[in-house]
Amino acid sequence: MKSPFIKELEPNRVITTSFLVNSKEIRQKKSGELYLSLLLGDRTGELDAKMWDNVADVVDSFERDDFVKVKGLVQVFHNRPQMTIHKLRRMDDSEIEFADYFPSSRRDPDAMWTELRGIVSGIGNVHLRGLLNAVLDDPDVAVRYRRAPAAKTIHHAFLGGLIEHVLSLCTLARAVAPNYPGLDLDLLLTGVVLHDIGKIYELNYERGFSYSSEGQLIGHINIAMRMVAQKMTGLPDFPPLVRSLVEHMILSHHGQLEFGSPKVPQFPEALLLHYLDDMDSKMECMRALLEHDRQVEGCFTGYNAIMERPVLKMDRYLNSAGLSQAARRAAPPRDPELDGQPSRQPAPPAVPPAAAAHPLFAPPASSPFANKLAEALEVKGSKQES
Repeated sequence: MKSPFIKELEPNRVITTSFLVNSKEIRQKKSGELYLSLLLGDRTGELDAKMWDNVADVVDSFERDDFVKVKGLVQVFHNRPQMTIHKLRRMDDSEIEFADYFPSSRRDPDAMWTELRGIVSGIGNVHLRGLLNAVLDDPDVAVRYRRAPAAKTIHHAFLGGLIEHVLSLCTLARAVAPNYPGLDLDLLLTGVVLHDIGKIYELNYERGFSYSSEGQLIGHINIAMRMVAQKMTGLPDFPPLVRSLVEHMILSHHGQLEFGSPKVPQFPEALLLHYLDDMDSKMECMRALLEHDRQVEGCFTGYNAIMERPVLKMDRYLNSAGLSQAARRAAPPRDPELDGQPSRQPAPPAVPPAAAAHPLFAPPASSPFANKLAEALEVKGSKQES
């Protein structure tokens, strides 16, 4: 196992460890010399790194998605950790354990697969259940569905992220659907299982996460449509009208044309799928942003372009205000009458006679605004002439 991981790094220390190269840029100093700007990663996060000297010796020895061993100084720059690399060499795959470098779901993939197949087996509509089983029984789909991330960077961007996202949506669907009478839960769950299935081929996830050529050219929505069409050939009795509903849910799950959906949702199950998908992805995006933020100080994460906002670090914010979990759970003020003590209510302020008839002072009149207005309307003594 590698050590230290990115989350364990401390500033102002020289460390030697290994990373996956998530990005590599060759830039130029003002002097004209070259330097390397790298984004290094492991399963716990990412780290900005710069190599200023001896770049010519290593620049051609490694590429993006290679593993490298580095020695360098970790410092804080612009409120974020950054490494200045002194030495670097490319590592062979035989030297590393892949699990150290790729973020993955905390849940066991086989356990998640068993849970998903159990949900599918509980679908009452025989045609929808048959379609899902036809898709998930495919050996290649079964392997990829367990491992694929749900996205390259936006949400659930880790191994097993797709199936974790789908299971989360199944839980949400079964909780929300009963609130809307007449909604078809079987159809909704079918859309949940199939809406992102094209991502198992859209993304590469053997080393770093990137788009496959098929993903770049076609995209996961069209890939999913093709997968469903292929399985439909073995289901000649599948109702054509229901097939159109399933296909529409895949085509419309992004919700809006500008977000990549060829169609907008046009029936309740499709609309609910979109909103549940959007909510789950954004909540996971917030969770990951809080967990992996590299800001050293402050109560907010860095600005996130996808969310179009920074996110508040709640614990740091409350601690900075001197509040604690115990303080937030403090008991409400005690009622003297319930304690057997006589109630001592403050007497209401006196209202001048001239103001008492004013409609604004109809009972109750015990408010700051009413008190101020009462004072303004009070008859004052006439001013003496100088």
